Amino acid sequence: MIRQVRAVVNRSPSTRQIIRTPLPRSSSAKDLGRLYEAKSSSYDTVLVPPDETWQGGCMQLYRAAFPVAEDILRGVTGAPLPPRVLEDRSCDESGVDGVGYALTQCTDPQNDVGCFVQPTQETLDYIKKNCEVAKGRLVMLHNPQWRDVDDALDTASKGGGILGGFASFLGGKGETLKTLDAMGFELTYCFDGYVCKGGDVWLLKHFDAPWHVFAENDDKTDYIFLGTKQTRPSYQDVDAMLDAKGITVKYARDIGMAPKL
Repeated sequence: MIRQVRAVVNRSPSTRQIIRTPLPRSSSAKDLGRLYEAKSSSYDTVLVPPDETWQGGCMQLYRAAFPVAEDILRGVTGAPLPPRVLEDRSCDESGVDGVGYALTQCTDPQNDVGCFVQPTQETLDYIKKNCEVAKGRLVMLHNPQWRDVDDALDTASKGGGILGGFASFLGGKGETLKTLDAMGFELTYCFDGYVCKGGDVWLLKHFDAPWHVFAENDDKTDYIFLGTKQTRPSYQDVDAMLDAKGITVKYARDIGMAPKL
């Protein structure tokens, strides 16, 4: 996955990029709440979406996300040798929001790349200041903590007037997205997953391609291509794609009422 992300980031002409990736976690259910380092070799890992199944919350996610961001950064600087990467947690004012900033230290500072890891809406001022300093150099946001899909507050906050402002005050991400759009940020890479009909589905997006949708087989050894869509597929879209492929609910496959994937 890291190689794929690097390739897409390097291919994009944008210097303000948003990337979303799953994160490595122990494959053993008993280890879900432990704060493992993503590079540990003492346990088997699987790639897992950054969702509510991470019992350690945003700090456990951060412990897994920062090494991923580190590896991505080392391959997108344009430097002849992989650079050292510094970690700065000063943008996490509470110290527990799971936010950090990664910055490469290349021999030529013009090759340096920065990445905010798991930024929140409260990180926006730090992002603005960093982009002013970086100028034409690449700045990335890795796994922002606001969701790609909208809830009622998000939808309201994208509108104008008093209601839109109030919704933004309550946590809607509309104003944040408008500001990032004005700064030139765009989604470059997204590999996201969730459960539909009891099975795992994955959405893959590159900046220069439509959304591709895949279903993971029951043995978790392969993926079944479901289709594409120009805009991010909704849950209902994915459900319809599964129906079109004749894929039933997972419990029916588990008890032998339907063929395995």
